[in-house]
Amino acid sequence: MVVVIIIAILAAVVVPNVIGHVNDARSSAAMADIKNFDGAIDSYHLDIGMLPPSLDALVSKQSAGNSPKWNGPYLKNQSFIPKDPWGNQYIYKVPGDQGRDYDISSAGPDGQAGTADDIQSWNLQGHS
Repeated sequence: MVVVIIIAILAAVVVPNVIGHVNDARSSAAMADIKNFDGAIDSYHLDIGMLPPSLDALVSKQSAGNSPKWNGPYLKNQSFIPKDPWGNQYIYKVPGDQGRDYDISSAGPDGQAGTADDIQSWNLQGHS
């Protein structure tokens, strides 16, 4: 009985810490993905002369309108656009809000865009 109580106490202390680290790791992964998208969009823009109409245009010439200037795929080792760490599509908007050229975001852990847990390109350093 004492062993069960000790295990329960340890679980009560350890589980919240582990869950917190998992969420931090997922948020970091989403930030890294968004920064990768930023670089790929810059490369696409340099080649084509305009921003991609969708994130799919970074990995598919067809999605880029079969432009002869397309020199992708622009995401290294990718043949598709990955989902965010919570299994949702990244949100890409051209033009972006408030004068930005474009916006990229993840709806975050709750899967709902426009909430406090969103991860947004305009809140990361180095975004246009």
